Amino acid sequence: MRPLVSMTLAACAVAALGSSAFAQTPPPAAPPAPPAAGGTPDAMPFDIPYGVSIGLEKAKQVMAAAEAEAKRRNWKMDIAIVDTNGELVHFSRMEGAQIGSVNISIGKARTSARFRRESRVFYNAFETGHPYVATLDPGLVASPGGFPLVEGGKLIGAIGCSGGTGDQDAAVCKMGADLVK
Repeated sequence: MRPLVSMTLAACAVAALGSSAFAQTPPPAAPPAPPAAGGTPDAMPFDIPYGVSIGLEKAKQVMAAAEAEAKRRNWKMDIAIVDTNGELVHFSRMEGAQIGSVNISIGKARTSARFRRESRVFYNAFETGHPYVATLDPGLVASPGGFPLVEGGKLIGAIGCSGGTGDQDAAVCKMGADLVK
């Protein structure tokens, strides 16, 4: 009986000492607050009003300017021009341009038209560690080379180029976009 009492007293002592140690342990720290989402701007970003969609004749002019720049630099490009909804109006695949860039150029133009900003904005978001962009639209193309076409302060469509590096694509598209202003 005596060993049973000794063991019971020892167990109670361990429990008492252990509970006082837990009572002195500070509570675990709260998890860190999530990072800010960039703050709240006063004005809506990329708030370009929609205008009348680009027509075929204007699309041909924009295409001619972009193709001239690509030819001047000897870059083989796929070039797409879409309306305000991101639907294809005019397309050109230059001689020797890679076939894989056909849908990419259309996707860049569509992304730029539907989100009313350069497709490079989404590329930059990915590059700075913000993969949430991929959740916005399954057809979004986050790569330089998509430019909104803005005439008279209103979005009339977009141009997308693919076939070179992102900066080459953007340089060709910018020539077409600058024609519209």
